[in-house]
Amino acid sequence: MLTELRVRDLAVIADVTLPLQPGFNVLTGETGAGKSMLVAALALRLGERASSDVVRPRRQRQSSKESSN
Repeated sequence: MLTELRVRDLAVIADVTLPLQPGFNVLTGETGAGKSMLVAALALRLGERASSDVVRPRRQRQSSKESSN
């Protein structure tokens, strides 16, 4: 089970750690807050290919990590 998602330098996200709980987790927020970027980071961790335009400006790479138990 996925317990944590950490994303760095992905589009509008500089560095965020998202703790996840067992069961149903919901992402809410205002327009432009980065909800879609968190979903995109999860897709990248699952093997989806990324283009260079998703990397935060003035950065050379993006990273996302997950923790599970």
